Amino acid sequence: MADLRTSPALLRAGADLDSVLELTRDLVRIPTRGGIDPYDDAVDHLGRWMAEKGLKPTVLRDDTGSAVALTASVRGERPGPTWVLDACLDTAPFGDEAAWTHPPTGGDVHEGWLWGRGAADSKSAVAVFCHLAARLRHEAAHLRGDLVLLFDLDEHTGGFGGAERYFEGPDAPTDIGGVMIGYPGMDKLVVGGRGVYRVRLRVHGRSSHSGGRRSTPNAIGKAAAIVRALEEKPLPGPAEGFGPGKLTVTAIEGGTGFSAVPDLCAVNVDVRTTARFTGKEAADLVAAVVAEVDAAWPGTPPTLVEERTRWPAYALPERSPLRSALLGAAAEQGIDVVAEIAGPSNIGNHLAGLGIPATAGFGAVYEGLHATDERVLVETIPIAQAVYDRAVRTLMG
Repeated sequence: MADLRTSPALLRAGADLDSVLELTRDLVRIPTRGGIDPYDDAVDHLGRWMAEKGLKPTVLRDDTGSAVALTASVRGERPGPTWVLDACLDTAPFGDEAAWTHPPTGGDVHEGWLWGRGAADSKSAVAVFCHLAARLRHEAAHLRGDLVLLFDLDEHTGGFGGAERYFEGPDAPTDIGGVMIGYPGMDKLVVGGRGVYRVRLRVHGRSSHSGGRRSTPNAIGKAAAIVRALEEKPLPGPAEGFGPGKLTVTAIEGGTGFSAVPDLCAVNVDVRTTARFTGKEAADLVAAVVAEVDAAWPGTPPTLVEERTRWPAYALPERSPLRSALLGAAAEQGIDVVAEIAGPSNIGNHLAGLGIPATAGFGAVYEGLHATDERVLVETIPIAQAVYDRAVRTLMG
C-alpha cells in the first residue's frame, strides 16, 4: 500500500481521518435499519454536517413524502458530465444484539477496527464521500462537470427508492458520465453483474373439502409440478466473465389449516441472467414451463405470471473511463484490485438498464457485512478515500 507521507491524495485523506471517523461513528450511533427505523435523525445530522461544509444538501422524497435520499452537488466551472458518488445510509438489521462483541450502535473503535452496523455498509463510505466533496468544493474552478453525492435511504429494503427518485425523477440529470457505488472491500472492483428476472407465480387449483369423496385439483400440487419442471430445465452455460445463469425457487405460500384443498399457491422465482441468457430468454423459459404444466392440469385456471424485477446483465468495457479511472487510482496507491463481474445483482444492473455506467465494491477492508460484529479496518479508510480522490480528479480534470 502507498505511504501516507508520499502520496498527495493520501496526505489529504490522512488529514481528514479523524473527522471521517467522527462522522462515521455519529452515523453508526443513529440506527437506520431499512424498513425498521425512522431516518429523520440521521438525515438531520448528516444534513447539518454537509451544510456546515457548504455542500447544500437536498432531501429527496417519494410520492408519499417519505425521505428516500440525501444529495448534494459540487458544480465545476468547466463543462463536463455529471459523476455520482453513491452510498447507502440505511443498513441491514442487527440480528441477535447479545451476540455482538460491541453494541451495533456503539460506534466503538477497538484494536484498529470501527465496530457497528453500517460501519462498513456503507456509513464509512458516506463519510469519505462527504469529506472528498467538501475538499473539491474549493476547487470548482478547475473541475469539468459536476460531482453529486447520493445517499440512498431505501437500499437494504431492496426498493432503491432514492436511486430511482434521483435517476428517474422529474429533475433527473441527462448527462451522467457514471456512478461509483461505495460498497466496502479493497480486493475487487465490481464492473458488471449478472442480471435478474424475478416473478411471482399465482398457481390456481379448485377448492373443496379435503375429506370429500371427490378430489379437486390441488394448487399446491400444481405448484410443485411447476417447481420440478423449472428446476429440470437446462440453462445456457457460462458467458465470458459472467459464470452460468441460475434459477432458484425462493418462496412457496399456499393453503390454510387441514380441511380445505387449496385453490391458490404463490411461488417466487429468482433467475440470474447473463450475456448469453437474457431477461427475455428467462421470461420465455418460465412462460413455457407454466404453459406446459397448465396444459397438464385441465380444469384449473391458468397460472398468472407477475413480473417483479427485470434488470439486465452488464459489464463495463475495459476502456470505460469510469473503470479505468478507479483501477488506475488504485494502482497509484499500490492496491492490486481485480475487476470482477459479480454473481449477485446490484443497483448497477438497474443503472445499466438506464444506460448509466456504474462500478461497485471498492472501499475500506471490512468484516461481518450484514452479520454479527460488522466492522471496518480504520487504517484502510484513508486509502479508500485517496483512490476515490484520484479517480474523481482524473474524471473531472
